[in-house]
Amino acid sequence: MTYDIILAGVGGQGVLSLATIIARAAMIDGLSVRQSEVHGMSQRGGGVQAHMRISDGPIASDLVPSGGADMILAMEPVESLRYLSYLKADGILVTAAEPFVNISDYPDLEGIHAAIRKLPRSRIVRAAELAKEAGSAKAENMVLVGAAARDLPVSEASIAKSVHDIFARKDPRLVEINMKALKAGEEATA
Repeated sequence: MTYDIILAGVGGQGVLSLATIIARAAMIDGLSVRQSEVHGMSQRGGGVQAHMRISDGPIASDLVPSGGADMILAMEPVESLRYLSYLKADGILVTAAEPFVNISDYPDLEGIHAAIRKLPRSRIVRAAELAKEAGSAKAENMVLVGAAARDLPVSEASIAKSVHDIFARKDPRLVEINMKALKAGEEATA
């Protein structure tokens, strides 16, 4: 089994934290993980992408081949479309509904959502709204992990343990908020 993911967003949104949660969950489940990331031109506001490959055997490369991604998981809708050439025909795109408007000529949001909905398998998640309801606007990335969870090759228990372990080190209050955000993402796409 090999499962390839392209994670995308804009600097400062938490794309790399999202990647860390999924990678740790895969390792908890005894799977191999390789990851490569590309940061945009600026620390905040530039494009960020990560290639993640999860397997039950050896992984030869960090990079997902064109047309090889089982999933695109994006924190931003325009960024989700930027990587469509990587998505398999039967792959799934999961993205936040809300844009990160960092350019003056940001495309029409309804047109972007319509393009995403045309894909055979896609989910547009109100991540910002659900994160705020969970207790922190910064928990959008955990909402998206929850929204993608049923299609990831890792157990829900391992995802929860990964979230707990990472956030307990920072601030125990963050564990509860991020677990609520994770659950909200799962429920929103059930």
